[in-house]
Amino acid sequence: MINMSQSRSFLVTGGAGFIGSHMVDMLLENQHKVIVLDACTYAANASAINDFQNNPDIKFIQGNIANRTLISSLLADFSVDIILNFAAETHVDNSIQTPEIFLRTNIFGTYELLTAAMEYWQGFDKPEFKFIQISTDEVFGEVGVDKNPFSEDTAYAPRSPYSASKASSDHLVRSWYHTYKLPTLVTHCSNNFGPRQNSEKLVPKIISNAISGKEIPIYGDGQNTRDWLYVGDHCAGILLAAENGLVGESYCFGGDNQYKNIDLAKKVCLHLDKIQPSKFGTSYVNQIRFVADRKGHDRHYAVDFSKAANVLGYSPKSDFNECLNNTIMYYLNEIG
Repeated sequence: MINMSQSRSFLVTGGAGFIGSHMVDMLLENQHKVIVLDACTYAANASAINDFQNNPDIKFIQGNIANRTLISSLLADFSVDIILNFAAETHVDNSIQTPEIFLRTNIFGTYELLTAAMEYWQGFDKPEFKFIQISTDEVFGEVGVDKNPFSEDTAYAPRSPYSASKASSDHLVRSWYHTYKLPTLVTHCSNNFGPRQNSEKLVPKIISNAISGKEIPIYGDGQNTRDWLYVGDHCAGILLAAENGLVGESYCFGGDNQYKNIDLAKKVCLHLDKIQPSKFGTSYVNQIRFVADRKGHDRHYAVDFSKAANVLGYSPKSDFNECLNNTIMYYLNEIG
């Protein structure tokens, strides 16, 4: 167990991305030292990058997790205690079109990161060192006919190139623990939402298309169900895993907010109707259109986070409607 009352040194890969940047904020609030490594692809948040570069409490480096030499120097130079690996290609649609990019980053990049971590852990006296792999519930496939939600014991059954690449990287991380005893653990989350998420994702796309007067595309019949987790609750869970999580274990974090895609879209539109009514005098709901379904589209996700609750003391504390409203306000300000 790590005493988080003491300042620790964290290497946060993918720290300029959506979830990673919120994690960096939380670590700083808890008086930890943060080294951010990010490749600064299209999914990185420009305002977060600017803040990091101007913050004396953060060491920001633009680079790729596949650069083992760079990783090794960062670990040694900053005497890193904990690696949080957020670095990944994440969008399912993109993985269907260009899967090779996902294999390079999510699998081979994780391998290089693990190798550098292994050399560092063996060469330096770091008894409390941890490598934490940030994964997704999508590696489990979809909730089956038994309707049992995903848990840490659910068998992997990825159904897209994205989830397959994340499943592969998870297996690598676990194998480094079992084979080499590298102190690793894996966390899984349900669908995140909140400020700074890339516009390709569902919630920001609904908001931007609505305000722009465009059609709001919803795949298939809109009955696909997701469990929505506010990004701040997810980061709080990861911090608990860093503090109290047992190496070799995995932990699931969910939000206990299950919505069908069509119902979530309508909910966002109705919030927008109150905050910034349409110039056309009609509800944004009228802009929703069903489009051809995504290939291999998982029908239902649901997460059982009882293990994280019992072992780590995790619970999603954010009010969904309040967080959704705050998220909408963020994007309205971004859109201008």
